[in-house]
Amino acid sequence: MSDVNNNNSIDLGSAPAETFNPFATDDDLGDDAVEEMPESKQSEAAVVSEGCSVNEDKSDNPLEAAVDAAETNDAEKAKQSIYEKLPVFEYAGATEDINDSSQTFDELRISKATDFPELEDGKRVSFTVEYGKITKTVSDTKGMTIAKMKSDIETSKEFLDALKKAKDKNPICKVKPKVTAQSKGAATAASSYKGVFTNMEDADSAGKVISILPARDGKVYEIRNNASGRFITPVGHCELLSDVRAGFNPAKGIPCIPMDMTLQIITFFRHFAQRGDSGDYEALINIYWDTCYGEFIADAPEQVVSKTSVKGIKNPKYDNVRYIHYMDIHSHNNMKAFFSPIDDEDEKATGLYTVIGRINQFMPEIKTRISNGGKFLEIDPAEVFEPITSPFPEKWVEKVSFASPFMGDKIKEGDSL
Repeated sequence: MSDVNNNNSIDLGSAPAETFNPFATDDDLGDDAVEEMPESKQSEAAVVSEGCSVNEDKSDNPLEAAVDAAETNDAEKAKQSIYEKLPVFEYAGATEDINDSSQTFDELRISKATDFPELEDGKRVSFTVEYGKITKTVSDTKGMTIAKMKSDIETSKEFLDALKKAKDKNPICKVKPKVTAQSKGAATAASSYKGVFTNMEDADSAGKVISILPARDGKVYEIRNNASGRFITPVGHCELLSDVRAGFNPAKGIPCIPMDMTLQIITFFRHFAQRGDSGDYEALINIYWDTCYGEFIADAPEQVVSKTSVKGIKNPKYDNVRYIHYMDIHSHNNMKAFFSPIDDEDEKATGLYTVIGRINQFMPEIKTRISNGGKFLEIDPAEVFEPITSPFPEKWVEKVSFASPFMGDKIKEGDSL
């Protein structure tokens, strides 16, 4: 069978069979033969003749171009993921997210000066921003916002190039203040790096830079840890702790003891202080709050009295959840009002206690205190007793004038001085 009709026949081109030499070189073919090649063939011939010694530029090297494109793509993806990450305040071992990046660097400094008093003087403080391999100094701390600085770095070619080469594709934008000069001064003492603890063990395990700790001596201490060691000082004021005023606050719904009840009790005490026999006896009254009717009840319990003491037994009638034992009141007959050592022993239960003395006087003396588990604090009786008040005619006010502190002129109430 003829090869011409075979499907595996070789196309020898249009050159005459008798002149075609498949093993000929360019010199054998001559210049005209090369020029007559189709353009695509000339290109292939050029590549063969140069032995693949093409330009090694990255843009012409498919492998390197692909690697570069992959790195760029990874860097771009990383940039997109870190755009949403909050910048971080980092100073003296403390690290905390900056939730409000719209503030300027100087505003951040002011907000942190409470915790780090060395940052108070803005002239002595500079800021740098570390973002991956990029470190920038903030030249305008009062005008530049943290968000703007972060964005400027993220959109820079320098940042993208560094991100392409970095192993960590998820860097953190760190805002770092630096005290450029030292000054000695008083320090004051809130945050993920700071905490309040009830014992040293909890403070140690928490690993906070700043710890607030009350101690057995009744003082509150501030503890700071850094690379040098542990620093402990007593705290005079700490914003982490609540403002607390020693005293008594009645439960919701319980008013002051009515004045007429107080006068009844004084009259009862006066009865035993002015007896015709030896006289000068003390006496005791217990006051209860009736939660059912919302009113006070004064009860005289069974008691044995003398000139210097009272021993009473609480009325079992009021020993149930309906009644709150609100206050004990006892008299000191004609002696002054004070709490004796006997009272201290008897009044250890948490509650209100009042002693009324100088019963023989028109206006007796009244002392009131609280016992907080046996720890005593005197309070103003006006905090728990209604004041002595009674309405008077309004026209009385119109009769009163005030002497001017400057001219001696008379000034009516309501007039401006």
